[in-house]
Amino acid sequence: MQSLRLSIPVPRRLLEEEEKRWLAPYAIKSASSRGRAYPEKEHPYRTAFQRDRDRIIHSSAFRRLEYKTQVFVNHEGDYYRTRLTHSLEANQIARVIATALRLNVDLVETITLSHDLGHPPFGHAGEDELRDLMKDRGGFDHNLQSLRIVDYLEKKYPAFRGLNLTYESRVGLFKHPELLKTAEERGMGTFEPFRSPSLESQVVDLSDEIAYDNHDIDDGLASGLISENELREVPLWKRLREKTSLPKSISLEVQRYQVIRELINLEVTDLIRQSRKNILKARVRSPGEVTRLGRFLIAFSPALFKKRGELRAFLKDKLYKHYRVVRMTDKARRFVRALFQAYLARPEQLPPGSQRRLKTEGPHRVICDYLAGMTDRYAQDEYKKFFEPYEKV
Repeated sequence: MQSLRLSIPVPRRLLEEEEKRWLAPYAIKSASSRGRAYPEKEHPYRTAFQRDRDRIIHSSAFRRLEYKTQVFVNHEGDYYRTRLTHSLEANQIARVIATALRLNVDLVETITLSHDLGHPPFGHAGEDELRDLMKDRGGFDHNLQSLRIVDYLEKKYPAFRGLNLTYESRVGLFKHPELLKTAEERGMGTFEPFRSPSLESQVVDLSDEIAYDNHDIDDGLASGLISENELREVPLWKRLREKTSLPKSISLEVQRYQVIRELINLEVTDLIRQSRKNILKARVRSPGEVTRLGRFLIAFSPALFKKRGELRAFLKDKLYKHYRVVRMTDKARRFVRALFQAYLARPEQLPPGSQRRLKTEGPHRVICDYLAGMTDRYAQDEYKKFFEPYEKV
């Protein structure tokens, strides 16, 4: 009887009732969603935000994150993080924080897994170059590009373009209210003004920071661009390194992992404790009160915020400005610029799907969309086809 009962799917309504019982008053409930741009019948066994999350996972843009990199270009090595592995790591951290604060984990997952969809190839170098190329043509921002992907560029359904996500998942992609004006100016939808994002969105923002700081340390050490001796100059790392002291017989890889593990745990624990204090002090009782507040409640303690600042300053100086990273960045920007200019000179070189949009959207935005959707590997192959005379086209 027990096994039979467990095999019966839980109806969506019971999941929604469970949200009302368990989630905090300031958490967003799926049953209270403002809905989708194109009305759809509710799913019998999944909440609205669970469906959003699943649509992201099954999207083409999410799969392409496997070959989009962060700091290191794809061909530099297989063991470096990609946008996909980063999104999964950030998602794991965000789930823990959201659960501890009794926020909507399904919504947090949706925003976390989709927050990097709009990143172009070659990490921040690709984004910087597209921003420069598009500065007089509407600009480029990876957050807005993520919204453009889920609203328009993904093609999965016969009745509408995009993934038709809920309002809450879409607006959750805006980490800061300033992006709303830009989105509306570009005709990307109408959003209710807010002074601060939802707590779910705030959790994603800082989980993203925790994830990329720590995996950049790991990748930096693995690549040899930064050393343990250099890191010991950072007080936070030094303290945790001494705390996790292991016998010299233990491999350096394991020792490194244990320190990073301790650092992530420290940051997550501190964030949960400080955020809980901030929420109680602010006395917010609804999601609406959160968005009208005008300040972030999800935050690190002042002491850890300062220590993290020292660690991030170290990464900026020692890793992101390392001559090899600068070379990779410069090379990546040349790839993106050359491809953009080649397509702009002869737009008929674009694939048919993109060519059909040229008259209505103009070549700059169409080319920008096409380039932003490329993986590192695909962009490199396209570059070879254009500029290496004996490469097959």
